[in-house]
Amino acid sequence: MAAGPEIARTRFGRRPFLGMVGLAVSARPAGGVAAYIGNFTKAIGLARLGDTGTLTATGTVNGLDNPAFLTLAARGTTLYAVNDTDSGRVTALAVGAGGGLTVLGGQPTGGAMPTHLTIHPSGRFLLVANYGAGSTAVFPINSDGTLGARTDLVQYTGSGPDPTRQDGPHAHMVAFDPAGRYLYVPDLGTDQVHVHALDLGTGRLRSIGDTALPSGAGPRHLAFHPTTPAVYVADELDSTVAVCAQDPTSGLLTPGQVLPAAPPGGARNYPAEILVSQDGRFVYVSNRGHNSVAVFAIEADGRRLRAVGTTPCGGNWPRHITIDRSGRFLFASNQYSNSVTAFSVDQATGRLSPIGRPLSTPSPVCLLLGQPVP
Repeated sequence: MAAGPEIARTRFGRRPFLGMVGLAVSARPAGGVAAYIGNFTKAIGLARLGDTGTLTATGTVNGLDNPAFLTLAARGTTLYAVNDTDSGRVTALAVGAGGGLTVLGGQPTGGAMPTHLTIHPSGRFLLVANYGAGSTAVFPINSDGTLGARTDLVQYTGSGPDPTRQDGPHAHMVAFDPAGRYLYVPDLGTDQVHVHALDLGTGRLRSIGDTALPSGAGPRHLAFHPTTPAVYVADELDSTVAVCAQDPTSGLLTPGQVLPAAPPGGARNYPAEILVSQDGRFVYVSNRGHNSVAVFAIEADGRRLRAVGTTPCGGNWPRHITIDRSGRFLFASNQYSNSVTAFSVDQATGRLSPIGRPLSTPSPVCLLLGQPVP
């Protein structure tokens, strides 16, 4: 895949699926785990995950505009989806006993192209990263799962050396540290990670500071080590992974080791998602361009990474990866080949092995695994 579509994102990486919107529906499987597929269509895809790592399509929930990234409330009763459009909205959906979804309503995000969202560990607030506008929005979550009026909107400023991708701020993710004390916002446009504290009384954000990464790095997503104060950042524009130390008291980050996200040569590479295994031993990065998932072993109490290898993603442009709760399976959402591929995880070495056949689904950019269903 040439680099152009991602640089332009049409604008900025949104390539709408121009074929049929609905998933091909197989016979509904008995049991398993509910799965939800975010994409650039007009519907959230529905699927079931079986015990062997097989995904089976079960239908769609229609009437949603570019439901690209998804998250679930802790109890699994409400799902939230960004509507990645120029007008920018976030939608709340109730989750039924069988995993089905019913739209509850939504709110404008206050900025263009909302691309990521997260819930504070208290369950009281939803936060959204507006990529196009370069801002972060905060919404209270009502007792019925609906969203209240926005309580804060933080607008970032600045730019970077890439005139196409860094003409201004581009907040690409919102993520709380494991303790829930600090919010981290990787800003692809300014080569910074913004750090905030959320006031649970007012729903407003207080700036703690900013961590500068190398010029032109383009920080996109980050992941926390589960037990040590280490943070791993996927830098989209220079195709690297940065290791940062977190000060648990101040919340600020100190950059350290930087490694290539993919081997040299071949098509230009744009890292996307980054994950840490549940046991804290491995980091996984999806590579668009190289079309692979990279594996890194975590060493030195989280302060260093060692490259283990890469595995072909089995598709084109793996924008998202996720690991199931058991830690046995990893899934890659391949946006441009309209497929989700599955891998078994060797929990001793971290290496991946492809399993089964890809799930065919339009422009997948997020796979969210929910609750067990009958």
